[in-house]
Amino acid sequence: MRKRTKSRECALKMLYAIDITGEDAKKAIDIFWQNHESVENQVEAFADALVIGVYKNRERIDGLISKHATNWQLKRMAVIDRNILRFATYELLFMEDVPPKVSINEAIDIAKKYGDKDSGSFVNGILDKINKTEAKKTK
Repeated sequence: MRKRTKSRECALKMLYAIDITGEDAKKAIDIFWQNHESVENQVEAFADALVIGVYKNRERIDGLISKHATNWQLKRMAVIDRNILRFATYELLFMEDVPPKVSINEAIDIAKKYGDKDSGSFVNGILDKINKTEAKKTK
């Protein structure tokens, strides 16, 4: 598995824990890495950047997801889908070194792996809208 793919999966797990428990991001990150000590530094650094970035920009990210998730309320989305959308939206808006196509494709693949049978297309549709409208405004 590629390092950034592994990082995204780790970030998803941390964001899921934060979403479910209401835990502070820093504490959730610390707890996660205590239980996953054999991870490479590059994997850990990218995952941490995603989680902290989402945490710091969550209001804006959630607003954009809600805006583009036609007929869906954020709180009614599956927790997995919601958090995949969060980290991928963060990548689209704030990580210029990651091509949008890569962010979207990785998010779709992770949604197919961890979500339900419709998660991949659901995530794709929303991220595509965000990329076409919002991501261009911030760059």
